[in-house]
Amino acid sequence: MLSEFDLIARYFTRSPREAGRIALGVGDDCALLSPSPGMQLAISSDMLVEGRHFFAHADARKLGHKCLAVNLSDLAAMGATPLAFTLALALPQARDEWLEPFSQGMLALADRYGCELIGGDTTKGPLNICITIFGEIAPGAALRRDRAQVGDDIWISGTLGDARLALAAYRKELELDPVALETASERMHRPTPRVELGIALRGIAHAAIDVSDGLSGDLGHILEQSGLGATLDVDALPVGAALAQQPQDLKRRFALNGGDDYELCFSAPSAKHSAVLAAARSAGIAVTRVGVIEAEQGLRLTDAGGAPLQLPLSSFDHFASP
Repeated sequence: MLSEFDLIARYFTRSPREAGRIALGVGDDCALLSPSPGMQLAISSDMLVEGRHFFAHADARKLGHKCLAVNLSDLAAMGATPLAFTLALALPQARDEWLEPFSQGMLALADRYGCELIGGDTTKGPLNICITIFGEIAPGAALRRDRAQVGDDIWISGTLGDARLALAAYRKELELDPVALETASERMHRPTPRVELGIALRGIAHAAIDVSDGLSGDLGHILEQSGLGATLDVDALPVGAALAQQPQDLKRRFALNGGDDYELCFSAPSAKHSAVLAAARSAGIAVTRVGVIEAEQGLRLTDAGGAPLQLPLSSFDHFASP
């Protein structure tokens, strides 16, 4: 069975048809267009489907926030400045009591980043939300997945794993006390796109990706597209406040493979260690060095003492994951 990435590569990846106007097509967090001299457009689309990306009867305000946050996160991963977005929305019913909080949650986040809603479409059908977002960035400044270099440090913004912990609790895979569940659920339902950090990392980081499907898989995209490998210190991964209270095995698995964090994973030269920390301070978010990019392909895992770890690697796939 084809994975989502196999499907895209086989049927939808083509060479640019208009040289000069399309700088980067399918295969990264955003496409890059050059409609006028001086700047490029960064464009990304994400679709959220009820029952696949969010639970039925999800809180409308939080859902409005999240559907735009995941798109802003793609711009952040490219270092792009948000400009505008469109919304395509399929609804079972047009109900004021749902539409009002949904729009409020979405537009409050849009206002925070100066990102205007400029169009879209609505229709009747199963609840489905599709946003296309537009940003801008100077030519050559994008933090592309294929730009990692041997010797780069690997960094993670914020913390990982709490969103996956909340999902496990909702699925009855484990039990959480009410305080831990509320903490973890906030990360799952109201992620914070690291737009300021992405912009601050221009000229410092080489490559970046947002952690949406799980760190092991998302970092794997950088390694694959850069033709490189990495060693990752699993015990250095910054775990969320709720996950930090769980056993070590769970912390390792959820931080390494859990999705829905929407933090940035990026690589930067070791010589720019201080510059990375300064960029993080300016953006108001902590960053943690967790590994190194290497010439030998593949992802190698170690514990805090440097001993090899054999852990299962998994990442969310829309056509394979449950």
